[in-house]
Amino acid sequence: MSETMKAAIFEAPGKMTVREVPKARLEADDDAVVRVVRACVCGSDLWYFRGLSPHAANSQIGHESIGVVEEVGPAVTSVKPGDFVVLPFPYSCGKCPVCQAGFESVCPHGGYFGASQAEYVRVPEADGTVVKVPGSPEDYDDATLASLLTIADVMSTGYHAAVSAEVRPGDTAVVMGDGAVGLCGVLSARMLGASRIIAMSRHEDRAAVAREFGATDIVPERDQAAIDRVLEMTGGYGADAVLECVGSKQSFDTAIGLIRRGGVIGRVGLPHDVEISAEGTFYGNIGIKGGPAPVRHYDLDSGLLDAVVKGEINPGRVFTAEYDLDHIQDAYEAMDQRKVIKSLIRF
Repeated sequence: MSETMKAAIFEAPGKMTVREVPKARLEADDDAVVRVVRACVCGSDLWYFRGLSPHAANSQIGHESIGVVEEVGPAVTSVKPGDFVVLPFPYSCGKCPVCQAGFESVCPHGGYFGASQAEYVRVPEADGTVVKVPGSPEDYDDATLASLLTIADVMSTGYHAAVSAEVRPGDTAVVMGDGAVGLCGVLSARMLGASRIIAMSRHEDRAAVAREFGATDIVPERDQAAIDRVLEMTGGYGADAVLECVGSKQSFDTAIGLIRRGGVIGRVGLPHDVEISAEGTFYGNIGIKGGPAPVRHYDLDSGLLDAVVKGEINPGRVFTAEYDLDHIQDAYEAMDQRKVIKSLIRF
């Protein structure tokens, strides 16, 4: 058996490559090793690729994958070799009060994957992390495999935005961001019963997916023009719920401007240069909730896994291009240049 594997390597901003590296292996009794069958590039990876966030040169990258269990440590009881699993982007113990409350993404004993664009991945805290999928990858078509991959991150993150924004039946919800997370936020707002869903998008390919997922309105304006447009659409009051799925200062400032008094902003975009006014939110009774999505909780306890397996939702539509690992540079460039919504990596 080979002691090496192929893995995507971040060399420097704008430069990805593939190298042979030591194969992922068990390092603790509660570890598992998973053979990856699908991975992808995340919008948050682009912060590194564009040089806007630090990332160690010549290191592995990636945090979204699905695959087959290759090996387990002696303490692992929930899965065995051959099981098909989703790997949520956070790993977690599953036992502490934080995990039991449904917030595995901030488990004090956990962390985040950072080497999932590879042939194999080591999974710490396997029993508290993996989401077991019925059957094997061969039992599912490519569209379903793509949707299963989304619940490792972007679908669960979009759902977290909607839950954090407290979307209720009959609400008007605004979704900031037309990337994969934002589009999954549209789908999630629909699942939670919003009757009007306003997607902020100026790209017709993305707006088309937003409409397919449940958007009733598309607003292409930005900044104050976007705020004015949404206020006009809502009788001057603003939206009941805002899903902030970008993380930029521009997006968050716009979200503050178009949420109605007493409304809630669900934020899941990785924040960059965002400042929140204590007085502004205080005097508007504006709620702000959110953070890294507790993927395992939503997949299992909120039914995202079942919804994908039963074909009730198809969030895999956000993948609009497919690559193999050897073309990882192309996968990143396509997303960076907005030629695709999200790049899927097939193994």
